[in-house]
Amino acid sequence: MSGDGEGVVALTRGAALIAHSARTDVGRVRSVNEDAFLAEAPIYLVADGMGGHARGDAASRAVIETFSRHLEFGVPSSPEQVLDAIHSSNEAVRALSEAGEEGTAVAGTTLSGVALVDAGDGAGFHWMVFNIGDSRVYAWDGRTLDQLSVDHSAVQELVDAGLIQPEDAERHPERNVITRALGADEFVDPDVWLIPAAGRQVFLVCSDGLTKEVDDRSIAHILAGDAGHAAGLAGELVDLALAHGGRDNVTAIVVESVLGADDDDDETTRDRRGRLSRAVEETRPRTGGGGDGDVPA
Repeated sequence: MSGDGEGVVALTRGAALIAHSARTDVGRVRSVNEDAFLAEAPIYLVADGMGGHARGDAASRAVIETFSRHLEFGVPSSPEQVLDAIHSSNEAVRALSEAGEEGTAVAGTTLSGVALVDAGDGAGFHWMVFNIGDSRVYAWDGRTLDQLSVDHSAVQELVDAGLIQPEDAERHPERNVITRALGADEFVDPDVWLIPAAGRQVFLVCSDGLTKEVDDRSIAHILAGDAGHAAGLAGELVDLALAHGGRDNVTAIVVESVLGADDDDDETTRDRRGRLSRAVEETRPRTGGGGDGDVPA
């Protein structure tokens, strides 16, 4: 399933024009696609289900359905509304396990996404980045790719502790073990960042079916190839993952947001990137980065 789209989101003053491309594919090995995505301005998210016996498929769909019920499209949400949708999604996924037959696998799913929110109290509009599990969110500024989310995985914890190098993670025996998921516990603990919405911003939301087949440098190369415009880019990323083996379901959403005229010169772009990096560091919920740091195109 794939598609390009765009929407206009009315703000207190002016509007945000948000374009996206999105695609999901079952891959070349799996028989069922347990990934699901939501791409409706200004909410974009990916869920990567797990559990087998169609339970992963049901879990990821439950997240999409819950977000669609809880949040209104076409307008910014509040951070509290997004968090409520996350916690309600956790309850929905847990209900699948409780309704299942005894002895069947517990349903679960990752979640990663971005949503345009009104932070309130005069703080203005922000992109709210959130994740649970090892699906990812990246930011692209036209020059470099920055992983915003932090993987909730056994190998990421080993990297953070200095016990293995990032390049060794994909070969580690515990590379497929995640440490947080929707449906795993009664209470869910998402990581959240608030990034000021300003000028032109590009985000990539994806499942690990992309990042385990395609490295960050190759992702940056594709995003740079069309000046970062969203149209068609998700399909190019998924096609590359399939060409590299497609051993898992793979999903990608590329989001391009423009608030007002984008007439930045080089100095302004560098300043905006510095402010974005500081915002990420100030709100990062744990020690250690999400990956190898900034990746140039």
